[in-house]
Amino acid sequence: MSDLEIRDVRPEDAQELADLINAIIERGGTTAFQQPFTAEALRDAYLIGPHMISAVVAVDPASGRLEGFQILGDFGDVLPDGVADIGTYARIDGNQRGVGRALFAATCDKARAAGIKALNATIRADNVGGQTYYAKMGFIDHAVKPPVPLADGSSVGRICKRYSLDG
Repeated sequence: MSDLEIRDVRPEDAQELADLINAIIERGGTTAFQQPFTAEALRDAYLIGPHMISAVVAVDPASGRLEGFQILGDFGDVLPDGVADIGTYARIDGNQRGVGRALFAATCDKARAAGIKALNATIRADNVGGQTYYAKMGFIDHAVKPPVPLADGSSVGRICKRYSLDG
């Protein structure tokens, strides 16, 4: 799916993106989010909130369907100046279609324009697909966080990966 349109998130995208991320949450095993989002909560926290640097979506131009989104901002990790958190979410029925790669190019451009020097991705240790995606984008491991309990009682650690925008 190389003919994706990449654009900034719009407030009216919130419901479709909430449905997309809620399907990922319901499937389990890949996102740290455990509770579903309302459109308003997702919009205010991760699409247009004051701590956001950018949020971009991949749109299938033939159908108009939103295939994925990527967010960049300050999501509560204590990071050095010039480093921002990144999160990537693609439809669970749309893996391996180039969504993440297309979103990443746009996010890097926006990060550089905002003066960001590096990106931080914090991924569940059991999220093999997420670990693989970020490694393919050029992220390298730089920290491991201890396991935290999940809603089901299991514990899962987090791996932090870093990507330098300085080349």
